[in-house]
Amino acid sequence: MRELYNVRVLPGEGAGEDDAAATPLTADEERRYRGLLFTELGNEIADRGWARHPAYTPEDRRRLVDVAERLTAHWGQRVFVEAEDLTRLRLCLASHRTP
Repeated sequence: MRELYNVRVLPGEGAGEDDAAATPLTADEERRYRGLLFTELGNEIADRGWARHPAYTPEDRRRLVDVAERLTAHWGQRVFVEAEDLTRLRLCLASHRTP
């Protein structure tokens, strides 16, 4: 087991923080991560018509909604975002929506 010395909680990481806390990623990291999601989820949706991805925080949900909007603009057909449960979102084309 490894001992952790001089470990500190960074601002925005403590218990009881509100949902409006800023993302821990830099602007460049955020841009690259959204680009990765765009590519990976876009490929999965193109293959199956839908994809699911974990969304544990409000920021995760905002990222996935942004990716769905970018895919909609890129493909010219609407990509829908549906909540499957509290921790997972489903992105899909109209033909694969759940009733």
